[in-house]
Amino acid sequence: MKAAVSAVALALSLAACTTAAADQPVTSAAAPPAPAAGTKAPATAEAAQEFVSRAEKELAELNVIQQRADWVNATYITDDTDALAAHFGALNTELRVRLATEAARYAEVPGLSSDTKRKLDMLRGSLTLPAPSTSGAAAELSQITTRLQSTYGKGKGTLRGQPISGSDIEAAMGTNRNPAELKEMWTSWHTNVGTPMRADYARMVEIANQGAKELGYADVGALWRSKYDMPPDEFAATTDKLWGQVKPLYDQLHCYTRARLNAKYGDAVQPKSGPIRADLLGNMWAQEWGNIYEIVAPKGAGDIGYDLTSLLKQKKYTPEKIVKTGEQFFTSLGFAPLPQSFWERSMITKPADREVVCHASAWDVNNLDDIRIKMCTKVNADDFVTVHHELGHNYYQRAYNRQPFLYLDSANDGFHEAIGDAIALSVTPDYLVQIGLLDKSKVPSADKDIGLLLNQAMDKVAFLPFGLLVDRWRWGVFNGEITPSNYNRAWTDLRRQYQGITPPVERTEANFDPGAKYHIPGNTPYTRYFLARILQFQFYKAACDQAGWKGPLHRCSFYGNKEVGRRLNAMLEMGASKPWPDALEAFTGTREMSGEAMIEYFRPLMSWLQEQNKGRQCGW
Repeated sequence: MKAAVSAVALALSLAACTTAAADQPVTSAAAPPAPAAGTKAPATAEAAQEFVSRAEKELAELNVIQQRADWVNATYITDDTDALAAHFGALNTELRVRLATEAARYAEVPGLSSDTKRKLDMLRGSLTLPAPSTSGAAAELSQITTRLQSTYGKGKGTLRGQPISGSDIEAAMGTNRNPAELKEMWTSWHTNVGTPMRADYARMVEIANQGAKELGYADVGALWRSKYDMPPDEFAATTDKLWGQVKPLYDQLHCYTRARLNAKYGDAVQPKSGPIRADLLGNMWAQEWGNIYEIVAPKGAGDIGYDLTSLLKQKKYTPEKIVKTGEQFFTSLGFAPLPQSFWERSMITKPADREVVCHASAWDVNNLDDIRIKMCTKVNADDFVTVHHELGHNYYQRAYNRQPFLYLDSANDGFHEAIGDAIALSVTPDYLVQIGLLDKSKVPSADKDIGLLLNQAMDKVAFLPFGLLVDRWRWGVFNGEITPSNYNRAWTDLRRQYQGITPPVERTEANFDPGAKYHIPGNTPYTRYFLARILQFQFYKAACDQAGWKGPLHRCSFYGNKEVGRRLNAMLEMGASKPWPDALEAFTGTREMSGEAMIEYFRPLMSWLQEQNKGRQCGW
């Protein structure tokens, strides 16, 4: 991924999967000084409703021009487009700060309608990192957050004693199999990038907590958890319950992977028992393990009977035809074709004449029908799946475009990613046969399923505990349970508790290992990614059940099923207008998020892992 030339473009390029939605949170912002007593009209339910109407109008008007500026910046990177995007981004921040502060004034007014209360809470909670009204606090917070992100962006590790940049060291961690060099890269990155942030991070927490309290929250973590239509502590308990459902699968995967690493490296590098050495898993943060699949793959797993990239090329697919095929998936469910403007305005391939942000993303520019994707699409299997994922975002955006401005978003921040991922799960051999890409005689037999599922699990299952612990650490920091004196110990302990991994070298409180993960200095809430991994399987199973699928869940295709499309649209068109359990129920028939669908999807793999792990001492 090419580095961008501005903070705005950098943020776009580093996003896990950017969905340019209308109601994007502001990373850091200041509350303006409160007016003198007696200068405001009384806070009444009627005044609150008038304020919300005015706020939505102001936000909608500014949002469209900001989206256009961001689009031009992402697809035509110059100093001028950097400046334009930064300008409108700053205006949006200033507006959100003012509106959040005023929304807090109405939060406890009696007689509010449920709609007004919901919108006030959205306005009040839209700031990811608020500053208090204390003189100088906003400027100091802005300086700190800028410095933290700059420290990360400029960070370097070493390989064989030579400096290596962030993108290069991340790639090298995925391919290098020399344990001494892996240890060097892991240690140098965590020490060089994280350690300098420690004092700044502690001060940032102090300032932002003051801002959160002014908005009526106990701390920043409570503010983040307040966005899930339930009390903050209840939401934390919900995530614990979800983790409990999927942990047995993770434990078996951990046990099997540890044994394979031990077989490759020996007891001196990776013992047969205890935690896994963090640098051996093919990823700087041990968050996804797919890069070491060849180490753990069962014999013959790579031979699945077909190669999707080869099939696409044999059938003379172009990037545009890949996108047309993705659109066809949705129209087969009964959704309307994409508007002509999508094809005229999207960036489907990389332009030859200018710098762009290639990271795949889905955009909703005018909150109505100007939906687009931005990709540097290549004719390969990965981009074929990615197109289906990104169009999931676009069809979600179009489905809820009749909602008021503050409801132009997914039911919670895990839903948007989960919809795209559920659609991507549907790219099965059966689907490829239906669209004429794969000959029916080449559909892989059941004996290939374990390899396919293990490959999926190395990313989707392995990620789960990391997706949970990042915010577990931050919630503890924000509420004071984790203090600056034990930042690093708490991080290391949580990594061991949830992931069963351990640093390759001893770490001390002189270090600040959390800072070596972008989302920590970038102040991006992370629980959304955990929720998305869970919800995608829940959505996928619901669709397969509605389609009457009878085979193994992981082979299901609901392509062409209009009833699935009708039920899916009923959920998507709600946007954020109702609490997420209402949206979930509209499609799945249940009001509770559940990891059971994920367990069912991977059930054949679970049985196989248990058989492989017989006689081994699992756990850590």
